[in-house]
Amino acid sequence: MPELPEVETIKRELERVVLGKKITEVIVHNPYVIKQPERRAFIKGLQNATIKNILRKGKLLILELSSGKSLAIHLKMTGQLIYPGSAKTSRVSFKLSDGKMLDFLDRRLLGELRLIDDWRELGFIQELGPEPFDLSVARFSQMLASRKTKIKPLLMDQTFISGIGNLYAAEALFRARIHPERISASLSEKEKERLFQEISKTLQEAIKFKGSSVDQYVQLNGTRGDYVRHHKVYDRQGEPCLNCKTPIKRISLAGRGTYFCPHCQK
Repeated sequence: MPELPEVETIKRELERVVLGKKITEVIVHNPYVIKQPERRAFIKGLQNATIKNILRKGKLLILELSSGKSLAIHLKMTGQLIYPGSAKTSRVSFKLSDGKMLDFLDRRLLGELRLIDDWRELGFIQELGPEPFDLSVARFSQMLASRKTKIKPLLMDQTFISGIGNLYAAEALFRARIHPERISASLSEKEKERLFQEISKTLQEAIKFKGSSVDQYVQLNGTRGDYVRHHKVYDRQGEPCLNCKTPIKRISLAGRGTYFCPHCQK
């Protein structure tokens, strides 16, 4: 699933090319991805609305419209936004006032589109934890202090901290030299500070390189993100650790494949 760096990349790209443009037509090829409202109301509510603002909350994209409504886009595992699109393989296409299409593609139909009055009232939004970039090291340390959960599943918990998923949790923990199975409350103050810094650095680096294309994620223009070549552990099972040459190990943790160096991470 696209995580904070991938969704932030798309958000910034959308700001450059669709902000201020009007949606002149909505073409629905498969209504399954439209979760709210029903198809005809969805189309009617979007046509002739201008895109006034673009936000990202966790892994969710929000297009605020001149009508006062918002289009919430959750890419999930296989959703893609493409501009300019062709409407040939899209699930839903939005024709804009520049004559070009913004296509929503989703091979497995896992993504979700919602046209809503107030995105702040979405249950998903109300349950989100703080954004990583909005935290201080003191607040982060306090959040970890009494948690008996293993650190990697905790970092992936969107109600604890928003935007971090499997990939970037693994990468940040490697950089911080912390084993993914450590109990969160067992981390020393120094380890908490190091982890906080590495989360921020990892996410910022990933945004700089336009995210990681390890599955279906692509940038708005359809090209792949370039951060994969900077991965230290993710999807590198059996390959030598870039620090100590020990083979990278993969285990299952909270139902997800977890990559780490058994020598460097304690």
